[in-house]
Amino acid sequence: MKSLVLILLVFVCSLSHAETEYRMQQALSDCQEGKYSEAIETYETILSEGRESATLYYNLGYAYYKSGKLGKAILNMERSRRLNPNDPDVEANLEQAYSMTDQMQTLEPVFLVRWWRSFTNIMSSDGWAWTFVVLFVLVLLGASGFLFTDTVAIRKLGFFSAIVSVVLAVIAITISIDKRGEIIDGQDAIIMSASVTMTTSPDKNGSEMAVLHEGTHVEILSELGEWIEVKLKDGNVGWMKKTDVEVI
Repeated sequence: MKSLVLILLVFVCSLSHAETEYRMQQALSDCQEGKYSEAIETYETILSEGRESATLYYNLGYAYYKSGKLGKAILNMERSRRLNPNDPDVEANLEQAYSMTDQMQTLEPVFLVRWWRSFTNIMSSDGWAWTFVVLFVLVLLGASGFLFTDTVAIRKLGFFSAIVSVVLAVIAITISIDKRGEIIDGQDAIIMSASVTMTTSPDKNGSEMAVLHEGTHVEILSELGEWIEVKLKDGNVGWMKKTDVEVI
């Protein structure tokens, strides 16, 4: 009886997956035919069912981009990048989309910052976690060689390999936790409104700091009622209405 239930569950899941894949292909065909509204509706429906993937977010972002909805395009492409870092298509399209915004706050980071971001984006959070597991195994092997072998050369090799593996394992798990935190905390956001005034305080009487436009990337620092405190890429901090942004 249990085997029959398991078989039925596998069959139902297979049908559901096949049906989703069919709709994804149909939406892709709609995009290729210029039917972007139909494609967007299909992709959004799939997301509302709790299904997500880097490809789904990328295709949805592309459909929004071709529809002229820059904020939604950048938002979904950023979500795709979080699930699949360093995808060249996502990077290229995001660069193109951001070039169409008034990213006045974007400053080119120093070399070390650019290098570190590139390095950490080699893999996703899960990829770095698996790297940690592999390195931890190497630590155990190195420690075993040092503790349980009488040969001097093997003891030295085991000792130094264990030390190096420990350092690399700490780096790997730190990056994994940091990248996982970016996904879970969701403190980065994209401006959805056509035009937003950033002020010095969370009220209408605050002095105007800057006028930002749809597609601008901000970091949410705190919330106060209907207001959020945000940080721009150039370090400037101000306030705007939370309804003007959508969290990545």
